[in-house]
Amino acid sequence: MITRLIPSSKEALPVVGLGTWQTFDVSTPSAKEPLREVLKMMHQYGGTLIDSSPMYGRSETVVGELTAGSGLESQFFYATKVWTRGREAGIQQMEESFVAMRRKTMDLMQIHNLVDWKTHLQTLRDWKAAGKIRYIGITHYTDSMHGDLEQILASNPVDFVQFNYSIVSRNAEKRLLSAAADHGVATLINRPLGEGNLFAKVRGKSLPNWAKEYEIESWGQFFLKFILAHPAVTCVIPGTSKPDHMADNAKAGHGPLPDAATREKMAALIAGF
Repeated sequence: MITRLIPSSKEALPVVGLGTWQTFDVSTPSAKEPLREVLKMMHQYGGTLIDSSPMYGRSETVVGELTAGSGLESQFFYATKVWTRGREAGIQQMEESFVAMRRKTMDLMQIHNLVDWKTHLQTLRDWKAAGKIRYIGITHYTDSMHGDLEQILASNPVDFVQFNYSIVSRNAEKRLLSAAADHGVATLINRPLGEGNLFAKVRGKSLPNWAKEYEIESWGQFFLKFILAHPAVTCVIPGTSKPDHMADNAKAGHGPLPDAATREKMAALIAGF
């Protein structure tokens, strides 16, 4: 899989990861089994990043359970979030995330939707200095908060910023993506498939012949390669509970990526449907 460097460390990160919102919030063995296969499939295709949050119900616990004893525990990049107010509440919640995900060190701890971010940022700096976490991040999922994310990047050293971006939701191209690049901040892309709504736009439509030039075999890969072709994108994190969808998503991280002109052609095609 293609990798991009995390600017603050120059560590290489594979460009397709996995989100766990809704998809990993399960409790029965029958529901967990395909998720075990999802993780194996991501590993098989070279992906590493698993993104979760205490906001996502049982997702952190399921990630911890399925990775523990799998023989792949050390092969993944574990990311989660703090989503509460107050220093002590934040510390308690993050400690619980370590237990749920069965981690002694968390690769990335993010401040979810900027909730009480100034308070948590100081804690995260202390934890990073102590080696408890490797990277610090901030997140949001709406266009209206891109300006706030940009302002924080300009005045506070963080390693990652996570936000929404897709072929039909391109607000991040106005300033946020370039701001992240300018400040040396890695980017994680949420809602890359429009929470699945993009597939409704292309239902019954055939891929254009020129998509073959970029080894695009599905509409999912079409949408993800559009995003990954932006040079300021570090990693995209679509969520899925289906191993075949994970394989399809991961394939977007392989092969050639479209150039700027082709990206505009891709966007124009989807806008015309």
